[in-house]
Amino acid sequence: MLLDSNIIIYAAQPIYPHVREFIADHAPSVSAISYVEVLGYHRLDAQQRQYFEAFFQVAPVLPISQEVLEQAVILRQQRRMTLGDAIIAGTALAHNLILVTRNLEDFQWIPALTLLNPVDPDPQ
Repeated sequence: MLLDSNIIIYAAQPIYPHVREFIADHAPSVSAISYVEVLGYHRLDAQQRQYFEAFFQVAPVLPISQEVLEQAVILRQQRRMTLGDAIIAGTALAHNLILVTRNLEDFQWIPALTLLNPVDPDPQ
């Protein structure tokens, strides 16, 4: 499994203990782009930064390899999407991982990508 950046952020919020449990139970990986997106957010306070730094010390961070780049290029050639989403989806595809995200609609058009939303287990 590969966590989208939004899942990492939800897990840090007290109202989502089930997301933290999901992560603890599955020990998923993260993309290098999520590392940049989450830790690079300019409005993190000291406590949030400490939490996320601790998270990234234990979560496997998958690098942006040539295969990931090629997958991201193919995706962006097919449809308009953010660079971050393309690299995250490309990472999931290159490593044959389920993408764990709350933003299902951003990725549902990719037939080879399996998605899972642990925030809203029964989305409408």
